[in-house]
Amino acid sequence: MKSFRGPRAGFGAALLAGILLAGCVVAPAPGYYRVGPVVTVAPPPVPVEVVGVAPAPGYVWMAGYWNWVGGRHVWVAGHWGPGRPGYRWAPQHWVATPGGWRLAPGHWVR
Repeated sequence: MKSFRGPRAGFGAALLAGILLAGCVVAPAPGYYRVGPVVTVAPPPVPVEVVGVAPAPGYVWMAGYWNWVGGRHVWVAGHWGPGRPGYRWAPQHWVATPGGWRLAPGHWVR
């Protein structure tokens, strides 16, 4: 005779998996975020971006920036993204170094 467990068995397994995975923390390994190369060409002036209105409450503007791709500066347009309560977005920016310019990554600041 075939045993039928019904939909409750699937729900119970999914609930157990959710509980077990709830405590998992996924973090990148040390050194995962690579610092970009030192570039000897200064970034061009930042173009004016039309920001507009946030698409939903709690969204923040993440300004565009010049990225270094294939030996040249390439503009990456800004965009709206979900904010983090209690934090502000610090955008990517170029920092002058003794050897040239280095792109500092964007990040959340408490």
